[in-house]
Amino acid sequence: MSGDPVSRAGSVDDTPSTTKGRRAPERLVRVGFIPLVDMAVLVAAAEQGFAEREGIRLQLMKDVSWSNIRDRLAFRQFDVAHMLSPMPVASQLHLGSNPYPCFTPFALGRGGNAITLSLDLYREMQALAGLDGSEGALANALALKQVVEHRRQAGKKPLVFAMTYPFSSHNYEFRFWLAAAGINPDTDVTMTVVPPPLTVDAMTARAIDGFCVNAPWNIIAVEKGIGRMVATKADIWPSAPEKVLGVSPEWADENPETLSRLVVALDAAARWCDARENHAALADMMSAPAYLGVPSGLILQLFSGQLTVDPDGRVRHVENYLRFSGQSANFPWISQALWIYSQMVRWGQVAYSEAGLAQVKAAYRPDLYRRILASSGASVPLHDSKVEGLDETFIDGRSFSPDDIQDYVDGFSIRAAANAAVDE
Repeated sequence: MSGDPVSRAGSVDDTPSTTKGRRAPERLVRVGFIPLVDMAVLVAAAEQGFAEREGIRLQLMKDVSWSNIRDRLAFRQFDVAHMLSPMPVASQLHLGSNPYPCFTPFALGRGGNAITLSLDLYREMQALAGLDGSEGALANALALKQVVEHRRQAGKKPLVFAMTYPFSSHNYEFRFWLAAAGINPDTDVTMTVVPPPLTVDAMTARAIDGFCVNAPWNIIAVEKGIGRMVATKADIWPSAPEKVLGVSPEWADENPETLSRLVVALDAAARWCDARENHAALADMMSAPAYLGVPSGLILQLFSGQLTVDPDGRVRHVENYLRFSGQSANFPWISQALWIYSQMVRWGQVAYSEAGLAQVKAAYRPDLYRRILASSGASVPLHDSKVEGLDETFIDGRSFSPDDIQDYVDGFSIRAAANAAVDE
């Protein structure tokens, strides 16, 4: 892809960015999104003027499911999209029912995911394991293991847990948490797909016993008195990439300068979103019916990391529950794409291969991020990969070397055989 990168980014107080000394005419960019708090950077870019000053008019288009997001990007109804971090990897590996190849040059942030179980299930865990409500994520998983075994011995049907998409951080984090306690997600419980906005209704209807989804749906389940949060993304792996900007290759080839301008706008918006003094204004923007349609006070609570985890009112503080910028949160690390690949291999979605490695590396584009933002004054990593899990550890205590994927996968006692049979 060719095209001159935009020369600079900045805060809301800066003058509009320029290319070759003059402002470009307004260009329409259609962005698909799912109503989740981690779309904040896109909302700020559109509502706070970051896109406009780059000569871009962002048209944010709401959808209800990740399969729709994938398909509408493929069918050119969207130019770019709010996308699950594993989706570009799956697309490059030709996984799923419509494996349209896309890529990401920019991560929209980290955090926001949580695992919420039905209150009835959590009370059963308390009764069997003696939980008092102060336990951490791994202790909660071990208590769930006792319930799973008790139900099996009693001849009851397996518990049903929902995640939002087979190729999602939610799926891999839920599975990682379960397996860390010795629960096999493929044989001990039933895993199913429920779109994020429908998870609370599904739990209310007792169609599922728990779910992993991004904010605000976990806290809404708690406030409705039907759910109990038992783990967050920060408990499982704080550095895990969450949502990314998914880009249509055809659109990128046709609009290289617009893509560069968009990345500059998103970089500035991400920094604005991360500043605590802007959170009240951001929460007000996102509470609008066109976006989340939930009270701004609830969104502001999520920004603070003060999570009400139980209908009884127990509050837990999670540092950096949502991070939109800083600590290279927006950098598309190839090592993180390869960790995602390791989980696809682990759970039988694809077989490991050298050809697969090359395809995965095409999904995340740190070269574009670096080229576009090199002159912005932002701190840009010099390397594309690193050992993951050294500074911010995984719940199982292991680290991930991108140079040793097969050995890493083989080191898990709970894993599946490759079958690549996922068709969502």
